[in-house]
Amino acid sequence: MRATLMYGAGDVRVEELPDPVLRRPTDAIVRVVRTCVCGSDLHPYHNMPASEQGTQMGHEFLGVVEELGSEVIGLTKGDLVVVSFAFQDNTCDFCREGVQTSCRHGGFLSEAQAELLRVPQAAGTLVKLPVDEDSALLPSLLTLADVYGTGYHAAKRANVNPRTTVTVIGDGAVGLLAVLSARQLGAERIILMGRHKVRTDLGVEFGATDVVAERGEEGVAKVRELTGGDGTHAVLEAVGYKPAYEQALGVVRHGGVISRVGVPQYDEGPIGWGMFGGNVTLTGGPAPVRAYIDELLPGILDGTVEPGKVFDRTVNLDEVPDGYRAMDRREALKVLVRP
Repeated sequence: MRATLMYGAGDVRVEELPDPVLRRPTDAIVRVVRTCVCGSDLHPYHNMPASEQGTQMGHEFLGVVEELGSEVIGLTKGDLVVVSFAFQDNTCDFCREGVQTSCRHGGFLSEAQAELLRVPQAAGTLVKLPVDEDSALLPSLLTLADVYGTGYHAAKRANVNPRTTVTVIGDGAVGLLAVLSARQLGAERIILMGRHKVRTDLGVEFGATDVVAERGEEGVAKVRELTGGDGTHAVLEAVGYKPAYEQALGVVRHGGVISRVGVPQYDEGPIGWGMFGGNVTLTGGPAPVRAYIDELLPGILDGTVEPGKVFDRTVNLDEVPDGYRAMDRREALKVLVRP
């Protein structure tokens, strides 16, 4: 099979690898129908040390079940499935509590930019879809594997509701889908902080009421101005860099919540009097998207929402290195891959 490997910062290659095989009776082999490049894939693209042995890449995909282990129930060969970026049994105590990313028998997928993939804990990870692999809904359905569920997780952890004012920091795919999610949960005032007009225009389409292009102290001042000096009840941080976190601290209202879903690229940040004195809550983390798929799927199927609009470029598997370059250069918001 062909698969994407990263050999170091900026060094992405598509190579031939052996086909995956079942290793455990709870495994499945899935043929990839759609995958994509994630914003979090750009972190190793920027800083991965060079290696003679490449690392397989990718964690978001839709696929067709090719083989099933003897203990996998509820699925059959030929099913079209969406696969959450974390695999889980979906039965342990953490899974039942809605924290599937902490499953006692789980882990994270990292080999989805390929033609085939072995999926552990298949019964708890694969969700059968009621469409075929030629459906026009596939781009939106693919967002259920990560970015839509991640944006929704940010809003849910921040307790967004009709009485909540919201700031979203970041105009990448997760940030834009955090806007969409905040609107779905009833927020009427949503401030999107982003500098790229094509992206923020989509954010407005998804429900943003205000766009703030300024960053840092200027951006904080602008949000404060828009909110009568108070800031917003919820801040959804979808970037992962320390300046974005500091910006979140600057725009959150007293008694508010900062919800981080951008993978943090820092180990330390201010948590002192500013947060303590303002009774500010810090939450977030890797989204347990399996907990949200059943809730979010109907809106995609009936056309109420179209999160697949975040995909603005499509490549084939051999062109994945070009997709990484396009996203790194901000020439593409999110790249869809058709193996």
